[in-house]
Amino acid sequence: MKYIFTITASALLLWSCSNDPEISQEKNLSTANNAAVQTKVIGSKVMIQAFYWDVPAGGIWWNTIKGKVPSWNSAGFDAIWLPPASKAQNGGYSMGYDPFDYFDFGSYNQMGSVETRFGSLAEINSLITTAHNNNLSVIADIVLNHNSGGASQANPYTGSNTWTDFQPASGLFIRSYNDFHPNNLHASDAGSFGGFPDLCHDKTYVQDWLYNNSNSVAKYYKNTMKFDGWRFDYVKGFEPWVVKNFKNAAPGFAVGEYWDANAATLEWWANSAEVSAFDFACYYKMRDALQNNDLTQLNGDMLLKRNAYRAVTFVANHDTDEIYNNKILAYAYILTHEGYPCVFYRDYEEWLDKNKLNNLIWIHNNKASGSTTYLYADNDEYVARRNGTPGLIVYINNSNSWQERWVDTNWASTTIKDYTGASTWEPVTQADTWVKVQAPPHGYTVWSVK
Repeated sequence: MKYIFTITASALLLWSCSNDPEISQEKNLSTANNAAVQTKVIGSKVMIQAFYWDVPAGGIWWNTIKGKVPSWNSAGFDAIWLPPASKAQNGGYSMGYDPFDYFDFGSYNQMGSVETRFGSLAEINSLITTAHNNNLSVIADIVLNHNSGGASQANPYTGSNTWTDFQPASGLFIRSYNDFHPNNLHASDAGSFGGFPDLCHDKTYVQDWLYNNSNSVAKYYKNTMKFDGWRFDYVKGFEPWVVKNFKNAAPGFAVGEYWDANAATLEWWANSAEVSAFDFACYYKMRDALQNNDLTQLNGDMLLKRNAYRAVTFVANHDTDEIYNNKILAYAYILTHEGYPCVFYRDYEEWLDKNKLNNLIWIHNNKASGSTTYLYADNDEYVARRNGTPGLIVYINNSNSWQERWVDTNWASTTIKDYTGASTWEPVTQADTWVKVQAPPHGYTVWSVK
């Protein structure tokens, strides 16, 4: 079924980008490693997730990433998201999502290793310094829901032994059964994960060590390690105020992993936590659109359409990679639409055409601005317009042949061109702003003023 529609996404959000408190704070951030180097505003360009599940072990990853930083800056990224960087239960084999010592970044011999899977304290410090010197901000992955690696101890709240005796070598944030669920306050919170000891965020002691104390996790990451922002893991496991308090104690860009396909739920969480959220609603709409050959799915409800300044869009990550059919079309979508796009490491460095991704990143950073008007959708074709200056027309074609379509632009009597290079057309828009554009099979074009 085919139909034409024109819906203008609301530009009258509750706050503008320049007035958003989360983003405004970032405008004043300078790197503590080098006061003369100003990091870009996180969220204004493109983020790269600088890891995937089970990256090579052996302590080489920080140096691997450091070697790519200059080219990532040149490509137009403004931030890199690192995996959980502190010592976890599986030591040199762990991806970091089973945290043990929040203050050990590869300098204490515990959990079977000195270094983490990714490297040493000196190496991560060098990576962060290099990123800042290359005008890239660094986002830390923070796991606050659960811990792992504690010793067994008698637990009066369970009547049995639990793995809740945490004696980290750093000597900081020592924990016992009192700091987990169940305890004398309540049996549980919003959720637990994988049977790991579940931190109780209602405990003053836990709050103090996570963000209130001068040497808390939040302030140590910010002031000592020099991280610029936060990615919060599994935020379904605790209440939104935990993220809000953490980010307020150590200001910086922040995004939560609230894994839910419902855009309204994502909006509720982001507003409650006062941070951004990964736009899983957008992710699943793109997956369904490309897997089912039904681009009308892209008309669906997404966080980026409800509040673009809170939406971090993505095509794949270390947990989920379900968009197999014409994945580059999904990147063409998020890199031309509203929201803050995140590019997955393996897509950029290994699996997809880096030249095409670099071209889309350039288009995002130079052409994709303003509100969105959705112009057309059917099973095979999707067309949308960004209304900024200069703005753009994106035409996605998932059919087996070239397609052409008349579209309404914001430009009267103006020569335009396809900035992807797929089409050699350079049409002139009519006085009434309409023009015919084209797109290649299983491809896309992006049109703007020549």
